[in-house]
Amino acid sequence: MKPAHHRPIYQRRRQDLMCFMRDGIAIVPTAPHQPRNGDVLFPFRPDSDFYYLTHFPEPEAVAVLAPGRPEGEFLLFCRERNARHETWDGRRHGTEGARLEYGADQSFAIGELDARMPALLQNRDRVFVNMGRYADFDSDLMRWVSEVRGHQRTGVHAPGEFVHLGHLLHEMRVIKKKDEQKLMRNAARLTTAAHRRAMRASAPGRYEYQVQAELECEFRLGGSQWPAYPSIVAGGENACILHYTDNNCVLQSGDLLLIDAGAELDCYAADVTRTFPVNGTFSDPQRAVYEVVLAAQKAAIDAVKPEQPLCRYHEAAVAALTDGLIDLGLLRGERHELIETGACRRFYMHRTGHWLGMDVHDVGDYKIDNQWRLLEPGMVLTVEPGLYIKPAADIDPKWHNIGIRIEDDILVTRAGNENLTADAPREIADIEKWMAGA
Repeated sequence: MKPAHHRPIYQRRRQDLMCFMRDGIAIVPTAPHQPRNGDVLFPFRPDSDFYYLTHFPEPEAVAVLAPGRPEGEFLLFCRERNARHETWDGRRHGTEGARLEYGADQSFAIGELDARMPALLQNRDRVFVNMGRYADFDSDLMRWVSEVRGHQRTGVHAPGEFVHLGHLLHEMRVIKKKDEQKLMRNAARLTTAAHRRAMRASAPGRYEYQVQAELECEFRLGGSQWPAYPSIVAGGENACILHYTDNNCVLQSGDLLLIDAGAELDCYAADVTRTFPVNGTFSDPQRAVYEVVLAAQKAAIDAVKPEQPLCRYHEAAVAALTDGLIDLGLLRGERHELIETGACRRFYMHRTGHWLGMDVHDVGDYKIDNQWRLLEPGMVLTVEPGLYIKPAADIDPKWHNIGIRIEDDILVTRAGNENLTADAPREIADIEKWMAGA
């Protein structure tokens, strides 16, 4: 059972959303429980929008927000208590728990959804819903609306407009309140501890998946139910594959190991990347490339502050990477032309970061009216420049297969920013010292 003191947080979110809805109704289903194989299911993870509004953790649930409804504005449809099912599959909160523990004004068995929804939709002008997310639910919604239309001769009217719920809700989610910031700090703290453990667990001859096991063991010991995304543990040339998740190769002395992994706590994600030498000591070429990426990350983080356009920190990273690549002899030409033409994309093919929150690539517009939006206190984003140098005839072999990314989670504050994941070593001296056991 969730403690009662959680309830005002979610009640406030629902009220904030309903202030924008006026004569509308919002219908928010949680995610379906997905089959893995045979009669085995994947571990259930709630839909982020649903969980943001309800904190209700179970599958087969639908939240309804109906502003001004005399019988209650927050309705929750969920599974009933069932002794036989609970013996096999675990405890359920049931309709009573939905009211007492999760603050629902009214709660009903999920099996009553079909019978009750048409009446709830009557005389509502618009429906706020995430169309296109769950196909089966979309079909049900169309059927309910059609049923209401079939009763128009009785004096009721059906909704005439569907509004994408994300337009309102995702703008709420992009600004993290204090309770969310606390959760994200905790996820960040756990994640940085796991990265430190993984650094010390790395050694020539170990498999990538063995280091992954150390990392994710720390996640679980710290209370995370699962990683925020599939962990990337990429040794040597595998680091030049941006989303490498096979994690099945032997680590070699002289190679770098890139780990991109984050814990999820109460559906809030951390997202951290560190790159370090398997044997604990950077070679001269590795050191040179690493310093370029680190300088780019520092320049980008410095550009994260209120009232700055969101594009500014990516531009700062690109400029620093371009300067470094010129110094290394990997780019040739006039600096301004190389920046303008995006010449560094040969070695740096992604942007410098993304929103972070309940989803690792979190919701929220990056542009408003086709202009990069300005950063505001409470926003959280990643800063993750990298360089990935694949073998080529025009590249000195000493640079071949060096893949480096450094990523931290940055909270925009009134004074500038806060690096939530700074506890994971990123300076070369700190990495080598930590890996040596000092």
